Amino acid sequence: MSAIQESKPLSRSEREAHIKDRAGWVITVLAALLAINTLMGGSNSSRILNNTIDANNTWAFYQAKSIKQTLAEMAHDDAVRVGDRKKSSDLKAKIDRYESDPATGEGKRELMAKAKQLEVSRADAKHRSPWYTYAGSLFQIAIVLLTASILAVNMHLFWASIAVGILGSVSMTEAIWLWI
Repeated sequence: MSAIQESKPLSRSEREAHIKDRAGWVITVLAALLAINTLMGGSNSSRILNNTIDANNTWAFYQAKSIKQTLAEMAHDDAVRVGDRKKSSDLKAKIDRYESDPATGEGKRELMAKAKQLEVSRADAKHRSPWYTYAGSLFQIAIVLLTASILAVNMHLFWASIAVGILGSVSMTEAIWLWI
């Protein structure tokens, strides 16, 4: 009798129960992935914003140091011209500190390195950003297709949602590891 039951097509309610069982678990997984992706994408957006602000502030500090250094160089030239060795020596030390001050990390050389590092980090985050967006959109589409598969009792929509969910997962892994 089991051979007869296996060859007999499923009724609509049996197919609906079968799809609901499968789709329920898949929706749960996709919703969890969507939530994780949204959290990581938001964190990435904050990183872009924070690095932009920090880089701008660091470049502004660099510019202020450059202006102060230029003023000190002009005063140094005046001190040399009038023969004030003490003032000339003090200004030369100040000019050198403006150029590089490893003790405080606030010399122009150190500020430039910090600003460039922040810009590299920001560029990396910007490169990841669209992948988080793609992944989130694909997870949402997959969830909609799963819901439609339940309502239409259609396994083709179910498998299409699985394929879209896999594409979303691939996009999310690209955002995390930049492997493509």
